[in-house]
Amino acid sequence: MARWRHYKAPEYFSISIARSAQRYIASLVIEEDLFEYPPKTVGGADLSYHDSYAYASIAVLDFQGMNTLEYVTCKCDVSFPYIPTLLAFREAGPIIECFENLKLKPDILIIDGQGRLHPYRCGLACHVGVALDIPCIGVAKKKLCGTVSSEGGERFRYVVDRGEVIGAEVYSKLGVKPIYVSVGHKITLNTAIKIVLDCCRGHRLPEPIRVAHSIVTRASKSAK
Repeated sequence: MARWRHYKAPEYFSISIARSAQRYIASLVIEEDLFEYPPKTVGGADLSYHDSYAYASIAVLDFQGMNTLEYVTCKCDVSFPYIPTLLAFREAGPIIECFENLKLKPDILIIDGQGRLHPYRCGLACHVGVALDIPCIGVAKKKLCGTVSSEGGERFRYVVDRGEVIGAEVYSKLGVKPIYVSVGHKITLNTAIKIVLDCCRGHRLPEPIRVAHSIVTRASKSAK
């Protein structure tokens, strides 16, 4: 069942304070595989907006068959402003709310958003991963920064920014636009790429995000 909370910028909020918090969170991100592989379950998180409300959803699927085991939704009143590269301060709260309501916690969470592939190396997947202390992957539809290199594997190329590998352009399906995968927390980039590709079952986006998107879209449309 959806729960309601209000997420707004605190009175003391400033971009400089947010940047300081972002740098601190980025310093806490662990780029190691701190989980058993293969995972048994994987979650997908997505958000949708209608009026001043954010609708968040997390769907938990079994990794082997990609069957939906559980999902939750959350309706939140969001007045936190939209600020480019600070989107996590607007969207992390509703996702964390959903995660806390899950009975079955996924071994890994894939978020529709950036992780390390971010100008400040701290996108939404990093915020959520560190806050919940769970393995987390960011999967975005657009590249936020960096340059796609010639290095990589059969279905991906690394994205480099200021001499640092921060993510990968991943070709999940022939004939469609690539997706951009990066570390959120407690996982390496190569493992994140492998898991995302394993979760792409004939579509551009991995199944956990596709399922969460479908659920949250229905929730937001039913409110119109």
